[in-house]
Amino acid sequence: MQAAVTFQTVGCIAALWPFIAQMNPHSGTPAPETREVDLQTIDPGETKTIAWRGLPIAIRHRTSAEVHLSRSVAVSELPDRHARNDALGKNATASDGNRTKAGHEEWLVVISICTHLGCRLQSTVGAGMSASGEGWVCPCHAARFDLSGRVRSGPARTNLTVPPYEFVTPTKIRIG
Repeated sequence: MQAAVTFQTVGCIAALWPFIAQMNPHSGTPAPETREVDLQTIDPGETKTIAWRGLPIAIRHRTSAEVHLSRSVAVSELPDRHARNDALGKNATASDGNRTKAGHEEWLVVISICTHLGCRLQSTVGAGMSASGEGWVCPCHAARFDLSGRVRSGPARTNLTVPPYEFVTPTKIRIG
């Protein structure tokens, strides 16, 4: 009987050990996950979705017409007037210039998760919608986002988040 109780106790401790160990403070902070993306594989007018930290990241190579259309939208017309770009201040406006990198306006990088209930967004490019300035739609609740990742209609009330990224070369970015 005593051996069975001891065996059961050791088994419970072994099963709980990973949960207990995760609560211990770590001596160092792990480096944040980064991901490099070669932009040469994305033609103008195309979107490539990659995974970063378990999130879908949409990288859009916008045409000059799409950049012009995105830049012509007045911030006052937007449901969410904040850039949602951690590289800028919290109150930065949602102008297209605040959602892209200076000198690289043709590249848009956003987390393509609907800000309403977290659904994965679908690109509307190829559905004939990019000419209207629309870039993504939530297939579950019909929230719509423009080619700058800003919410335009539907139940979502905030713009898509711009993840931290930088250009390491003119044709390569590092996310994270």
